[in-house]
Amino acid sequence: MFLSVLLWAGAFFIAAAVVLIFVPRMRLFALLIAIAASLMMTVAIAWPVREERVAKPVTHLDQAMPVWQFSERHATRVAASPERVFQAIRAVTPNEILLFRTLTSIRRMGRPGPANIMNAPENEPLLQLATRTSFRYLADDPPRELLLGTILVPPHVILATMNFLVTPDGHGGSLVSTETRVFAESEYAVHRFSLYWRIIQPGSDIIRRMWLRAIKKRAEK
Repeated sequence: MFLSVLLWAGAFFIAAAVVLIFVPRMRLFALLIAIAASLMMTVAIAWPVREERVAKPVTHLDQAMPVWQFSERHATRVAASPERVFQAIRAVTPNEILLFRTLTSIRRMGRPGPANIMNAPENEPLLQLATRTSFRYLADDPPRELLLGTILVPPHVILATMNFLVTPDGHGGSLVSTETRVFAESEYAVHRFSLYWRIIQPGSDIIRRMWLRAIKKRAEK
């Protein structure tokens, strides 16, 4: 996330420098801001990507994608049994996920298109929509784990997986987490995806957190 923040901060300061350059007394300051912002963006874009791997597979996600270059993970506690949480995971709609439709609309730059996870109808369960369009279930193991996967750039250049993992918390409730992993098969694909990932990661982070919030709200209702 640090690199995404650095990239977006650099873009913001570049925009600020463009405005200040038209103020005669601020031109030198604007130039300094632009130089600093350019350096920030260069660091964010050029920072090397590190490959990670699972030491010992524990989950279906570990088995399906033991090696990856990009990932994010979020978790929350829910005052409901794993069975109720699992039902909620399947049932949550885009309308229940705060800012989901707004952020996906921004990502597709407002362009219309067929129904898919980036252009989701309000009230269809999101996982149902995802698995009838671009995603496929790689594991369906209730009430513990759901795992989905897709090919982002065919044929088999960039692969993405996402799971929901539910474990009892020992007090009648559950810990639910979601993790996304992306594996790019070539050095070119790694460099190509890294910029995209650093641009979209703040929005993706918000969506994942709000998705878990919606699951928690539905399961505890």
